Amino acid sequence: MRVATGLSVLVLGAGGIGHAVVSSLEGGISRVDPFKDMKNRPQSGHGTNLLLVGTDGRDTITEAEKQKYKLGGAPCHCTDTIMLVHLSADKQRASVVSLPRDSYAEVPAHTDRTTGKKHDSHPVKLNAAYAEGGPTLTVRTVEHMTGVKVDHYVEVDFTSFMKTVDAVGGVQICTARPMKDSYTGLDLPAGTHQLDGGKALQYVRSRHVDVASDLGRMQRQQRFMAALIKQATSNGVLLNPVRFQQVSASVLGSVRADKGFGTEQMLALGKAMKDFSPASSEFTSVPIGNPSFPVKGIGSTVQWDAAKAKKLFQALREDKPLTPSPPKPAAGAPKPAQAVLVDVAPEEIRVQVYNGTSKDGLGKDVDSGLRATGFNTTEAPLNGKLRDLARTLVTYDPRWDRSAKSLAAALPGSELKAVQGQGPTMEVTAGSDFTKVRPVRAENKQTGDFATVTGDEVVCP
Repeated sequence: MRVATGLSVLVLGAGGIGHAVVSSLEGGISRVDPFKDMKNRPQSGHGTNLLLVGTDGRDTITEAEKQKYKLGGAPCHCTDTIMLVHLSADKQRASVVSLPRDSYAEVPAHTDRTTGKKHDSHPVKLNAAYAEGGPTLTVRTVEHMTGVKVDHYVEVDFTSFMKTVDAVGGVQICTARPMKDSYTGLDLPAGTHQLDGGKALQYVRSRHVDVASDLGRMQRQQRFMAALIKQATSNGVLLNPVRFQQVSASVLGSVRADKGFGTEQMLALGKAMKDFSPASSEFTSVPIGNPSFPVKGIGSTVQWDAAKAKKLFQALREDKPLTPSPPKPAAGAPKPAQAVLVDVAPEEIRVQVYNGTSKDGLGKDVDSGLRATGFNTTEAPLNGKLRDLARTLVTYDPRWDRSAKSLAAALPGSELKAVQGQGPTMEVTAGSDFTKVRPVRAENKQTGDFATVTGDEVVCP
């Protein structure tokens, strides 16, 4: 939300018409002082670091919305989502690191904001820091855990989240498999969906979609942020001052931010970020050592991989990109086709190719095309029993039906046929209808030392 809506403010400011608009909006932002009386903080690095937290506040949500989107129950007054956002010094890159809310943490000594009782340092789940000490204790705890100095703090609740999505006209999400969570009411078939604020909230809150639980939820939140950036920067809102002011006033009026993040800071960033896009953002989660670390009196927590996490946060302090640099395309090379999202990564699928026609070299062409988009082919295509096959055929063992569907997505128009006992290797018999392999990629394909994805890799094709 911070990257997308704040970015809208920044980009418009860079357009030369933003100063009056941004100044008029600043008074609508609720202010908080999360850095009050803080001492012994980490040294500043290069670039700008923002701590983005999503709370479970639902005070202004109507009863009808609570029932429709399953938002009942008492809020815990804790942080449902925690992200550390790093804007590079050249303002060309945003690195977003998700911090699991159940992370094992040790909060510094503090005074409980509710009871006034003084507490020594003690272990908690990370999201409990907000309940005990509000924004200040949350910032102190995150800085202690990461060694990264937080420059700005932005807080959103359920209401401001839904307003954001509705204000930009909804957000498009693609999923390669059906997603259903009875706890939140999420029910999405495979395909492309335009989510309004309420449905988007269900999407980013769902933890019971698959066995990945909260870690899978963080990946969906990152995918959603990339889609929100795409929507906010491509639907014309930024070029229309009246529309922009209406949208921004609606969104920023329900956001809390630190006192130091004002008009001049927004405009200064905006001048350098006018060409920002989903490709300018990269997403990862802090490396996990033990996803179920038991702590007496607290329960199961998420323990970070200390060595990998240290390396990750050092990269942020040093303003280094988290994503490996892609190879530069050859001069004059055509732009690669947009990859289709599939359920199973092509790298996990073993394929044997057969030539089902009399055309020399067709099997080799199919094998090479599949390998180029990531499939684990044998690199030894064979002649099939049929030599006059009109339609490309994919045969598979029913136990590997998800892999078969991912393979068929790369071969448009192909026929799928289940063969009991075939085993894990898919078999493709190329027919005379074959023209080319369509690029595919998994939803959660991650690269580099920190398992990072870029925004353009996770938005809808």
